[in-house]
Amino acid sequence: MSTARALARLFPFARPALPRLIGGALVGLGAAVASLLIPLVLQWAVDGPITSGNRTQILWATLAVLALGVVEALMVFLRRRFVMTPAAGIEYRVRQAFYERLQQLPVAFHDRWQSGQLLSRMMQDIGTIRRWLAFGLILLLINVLTIVIGSVLLFRWHWALGAVFVACSIPLWILGYRFEQRYGVLSRRSQDQSGDLATAVEESVHGIRVLKAFGRGSHALSQFTRRAETLRKTEMRKASEMGLLWFSHELVPILALGACFITGVWLAVHGLLTVGELFAFFAMAAALQWPMSSLGYLYSLLIDTRTATDRVFDVFDAPVTITDPATPRTITEPRGELAFRGVRFHYPDAAGAPDLLTGVDLVLRPGETMAVVGTTGSGKTTLTTLPTRLFDVTGGAVELDGVDVRELRLEELRRRIGVAFEEPILFSASVRENVLLGRADLDPMSPEADAVLAEALDVAQAGFATELPDGVDTEVGEEGLSLSGGQRQRLALARVVAAAPDVLVLDDPLSALDVDTEALVEAALRRVLANTTALIVAHRPSTVAMADRVAVLWDGRIEAVGTHAELLRENEHYRYLIATIDQTEDRA
Repeated sequence: MSTARALARLFPFARPALPRLIGGALVGLGAAVASLLIPLVLQWAVDGPITSGNRTQILWATLAVLALGVVEALMVFLRRRFVMTPAAGIEYRVRQAFYERLQQLPVAFHDRWQSGQLLSRMMQDIGTIRRWLAFGLILLLINVLTIVIGSVLLFRWHWALGAVFVACSIPLWILGYRFEQRYGVLSRRSQDQSGDLATAVEESVHGIRVLKAFGRGSHALSQFTRRAETLRKTEMRKASEMGLLWFSHELVPILALGACFITGVWLAVHGLLTVGELFAFFAMAAALQWPMSSLGYLYSLLIDTRTATDRVFDVFDAPVTITDPATPRTITEPRGELAFRGVRFHYPDAAGAPDLLTGVDLVLRPGETMAVVGTTGSGKTTLTTLPTRLFDVTGGAVELDGVDVRELRLEELRRRIGVAFEEPILFSASVRENVLLGRADLDPMSPEADAVLAEALDVAQAGFATELPDGVDTEVGEEGLSLSGGQRQRLALARVVAAAPDVLVLDDPLSALDVDTEALVEAALRRVLANTTALIVAHRPSTVAMADRVAVLWDGRIEAVGTHAELLRENEHYRYLIATIDQTEDRA
């Protein structure tokens, strides 16, 4: 995609700010015009009052130059005032839309993308776009127009002078074209490598306990150093390309000035140019020198912005594959029946590989607690991601109260089905905010919310939260790492209980709890599950004992369904699984 077409994709975000951006460009152009009028005044002064010795007119010429300088400075100030606020507004809108897009994209997208790459796009690339809109775009337009207007005015004094100046500037455009080809590749490579480096830092920070425990800090440092060195080399190549362009944009105007000086002196000697015209010409050429020399920096900023825009729109262009249906259905009489009908599934990045689930048929009756057992890698956790459409089935259907979940609005579906994951995830917020995350219908500080919070903490045996320094308003820190694993898991369980869904999907929710706490939580959960449908992935015999029925997942299918006693009596594979679980429990 060309630079113009790539940057044009920002137009929807920039549309509200266009009046002020255009105003800033016009004011900036006015400042440039004021600076270009000064040589014309100087020509009149040299050929007129200075030659004739008219002091009054010399004073007026001086005041005119001073006035033009003040006007130029004032318009530069106004240009900045015009563009800074709208550019920040555009940055805000792009960043908001980017974050919203991240929320809309499916889990499969986030599984593929490094978090550091997304973070660098969110912060670094969008910041580059804002700097370009507030500074680079306006100045590039102004400076190009200044050069064009100034070059036309150069012909006013003598066509030969203007032709020499324009001819000398042609190499700049040739170098600019070649620069775009090389620098664009390096700019993209550099920004991608910055994302990789951010990912490395993030992984090291999140895994600091593991690195310290295994004494692998130096290993992590060497990996980081390699990535940083790769980025440094790319940046040095960028700097070399930029340096060459800037050098040419400094050198060419000086050479053009020298060529014009020789031509101007020859014309003046032969009476084809007055002293005032020659003086004005060089004043004009000097005024054009900075706009020409600045083009190198502005052009490199343009390429960086084009690359940043491409990277941001990589995310915007990623398909949202899990969306609300065009004509959604509504469950008018919720009962809590969850059914898997011939469900087949493979992960999106494993297209062509055998299905992980090859035809799961399972029905959870309203109010029933169903445990799912199976060997490691049999697809138990995968099965728990399908009811809420974290992933969509690749065959068959998942139904809630007789309605295919793909026919329900995502908001309604995820309100009716609550999930507690094996790995508890908390946010950098208070205990109250984390537990009540699924209750958008409640004011977190209301008495009703307090009652829901207290009940959920009681069920999850998370009373420790009230003993924290600020009670339930204590900030738990990034990912809740200020708490123990068992505390995080209990708060995650309290969160799904507080959501009060019709169906609970629990992926081994008690794995981090000690035996005594587990028994208390199980007793409380039985009360909650008395009228709630629940699908529980079980890794412990005690979890299996909570279930009304047990489903055995084997080779991508449900091999058998029955009570614990029935399966022990009739299913050899189930006896093997329970024996394996018992042995694991004994070793633990």
